[in-house]
Amino acid sequence: MPAADFRRRILLTGFDPFDQDAVNPSWEVARALDGEAIGDGAVVQALRLPCVFGEAAARLDEVLGQAPAPALVVALGLAGGRSEISPERVAINVDDARIPDNAGRQPVDAAVVEGGPAAYFTTLPIKAIVRALRDRGVPAAVSNTAGTFVCNHLFYALMHRLATRPALTGTRGGFVHLPALPAQSAQRPGLPSMALATQVEGVRLLLRTALDVQGSDLRESGGALH
Repeated sequence: MPAADFRRRILLTGFDPFDQDAVNPSWEVARALDGEAIGDGAVVQALRLPCVFGEAAARLDEVLGQAPAPALVVALGLAGGRSEISPERVAINVDDARIPDNAGRQPVDAAVVEGGPAAYFTTLPIKAIVRALRDRGVPAAVSNTAGTFVCNHLFYALMHRLATRPALTGTRGGFVHLPALPAQSAQRPGLPSMALATQVEGVRLLLRTALDVQGSDLRESGGALH
């Protein structure tokens, strides 16, 4: 859908499959919601990104530059081993890859943005989102680490752009990790999973909540001991 068709734009990104997986729930969810109206006239624009350091952020840049500026940018990624939809609290300025990305790149102790701040906090109302999902029966929890792979790389790059580009003033954004799909769990017994339909409904509600909650986030515990 051309950018000119959007009244209010929600940019929703997902990744290619990686690490020998045939599917990535982040893209399956994003494309399921592509073109859908959320709330009062906001329309989802899905964007598939390569699971590659640098290239994911560059592709995001291309679409962030389209007019009108998005009201909301939510990047999705897979967190194999988690059983809940996990809005991320903080992105850190470190690339430290345990495995190579889809282009064979494996940076170690590299900055996402040279000279950038050590970290950025999400501007999504993550605690209100978790409450809304749990109230709907969708497993959800705040996460305090997005790792140091391409997910965190993209999260940090996104937040840096929102913080430093005047054209994106007023755009809010963040990152959300999703569980594996049942098909992935079938390949790796014991891997937690969540049905695609549940993930789609959860992200739909997440977007609606992010649009609705314009002021302060809920003040309730979302921390972790470790």
